[in-house]
Amino acid sequence: MMWRIRAFERAAEAGLANGHVAGAVHMSIGQEAVAAGVSAHLIKADVIASTHRGHGHSIAKGADLHGMMLELYGRAGGSCAGKGGSMHIADFDVGMLGANGVVGAGLPIAVGAAQGLRLLGRNAIAVCYFGDGAANRGPFLESLNWAAVFRLPVLFVCEDNNWSATTRTATMSAGPGIAARAEALGVPAVSIDGNDVEAVDETAGRLIADIRAGGGPRLLHARTYRLKGHTVTDPAPYRPAEEVAARWEDDPIARNAAELKALGLDEDEIAAIEAAETRRIADVVAAALAAPFPETAAAFDDVQDVGRPVPGAERGLAHPLPAEHLA
Repeated sequence: MMWRIRAFERAAEAGLANGHVAGAVHMSIGQEAVAAGVSAHLIKADVIASTHRGHGHSIAKGADLHGMMLELYGRAGGSCAGKGGSMHIADFDVGMLGANGVVGAGLPIAVGAAQGLRLLGRNAIAVCYFGDGAANRGPFLESLNWAAVFRLPVLFVCEDNNWSATTRTATMSAGPGIAARAEALGVPAVSIDGNDVEAVDETAGRLIADIRAGGGPRLLHARTYRLKGHTVTDPAPYRPAEEVAARWEDDPIARNAAELKALGLDEDEIAAIEAAETRRIADVVAAALAAPFPETAAAFDDVQDVGRPVPGAERGLAHPLPAEHLA
């Protein structure tokens, strides 16, 4: 799964460089262990809310790779009909409620989804991925407070990659940290090495089991690092080169490969995994390049007109709207 995410991100990066992908693309290279480890314990009925860096979350939850790539390429048949691009990937069929370009906006969405699951009597949970920068925004406080008060079935997953866009998060975050903030709001929290996929797997499994048993919300604080810039086009000169080089040595995929070798897995078998996932993604890229762009008329699909001012007689209103409101 980590290699599938990595291969997809590399293809997205290449697509932007080649002019086939438009808009901002935020890659999760270096953070794959979090999505893979958490999603290993999710079922199809569970739902997730993501961030602007959401490709990995979507893939790990089972979103259709072909639909995702069509979306990035702005083609017909994309997961959002080719209109949303990288930051708005969604796949309701597998419980992926959507990536989100607004920092922290997925928090209240996930809490609302968890409340909805409770009201519907469904034996499922919500998972909210967010970054360290989002913990300094109002929705973090509001969402964790609401989830704790109503003991909602939601797992908050903070991917703490040290940087809020181009600012080191530690320089603008007061107090003892994100896990401590959650605990202060009554949400049990665990902080782990988010680049250790086995640690993520074990901890997420335990927290999710607690939530499914009715224990209320939990927070997983995963310390990780984005190995690329904030966006594909960001060379990230604000980060010390030696810091980035050191973190490449902590690449979660390389770490896991070393662990698998120590357990006896042949190096060729490990290389075969990378090759298979690279081919898988190459196939969806080829299909996206061959796919047509949406018809021009499709620009008018999905446009909401509920609430637009119309003559009262057409809406069955007892008191038609004044003419000045219809201009």
